[in-house]
Amino acid sequence: MIRGARGFTLLELIIVIIIIGILATLGFSQYTRLVERGRTAEAKSILGQIRTAQEAYNQEYGDYSSDISNISVDAPSGCTTTHYFSYGGDATAATASRCSSGGKTPDSSAGYVITLNYSTGAFGGSAGYY
Repeated sequence: MIRGARGFTLLELIIVIIIIGILATLGFSQYTRLVERGRTAEAKSILGQIRTAQEAYNQEYGDYSSDISNISVDAPSGCTTTHYFSYGGDATAATASRCSSGGKTPDSSAGYVITLNYSTGAFGGSAGYY
């Protein structure tokens, strides 16, 4: 006696494909968010290095430098191929501005800025993960 072939129906296969598609979409959005948080963590790390260098400058000269190019920190002042933020600052705070050129557009429609106040050590900014 020969039995009919067993397998999945077309409806079952379509349901499984839809579920896999939904899970993949959710996973990709979480991955994108995780990558952006990593880039922001790098910016916060460099801002911390700027603050440390500013504190050393303050100890030596009695005031914070009004230009971060006077301190010894590798923080690009413009968008480069190796960094997703450009850095600047004055005698009160350092800023990291998200680059939006060269395929480095952030998730949001507008770029964002992370600031670090030297005296308080507090981060702030607009949008993004700070």
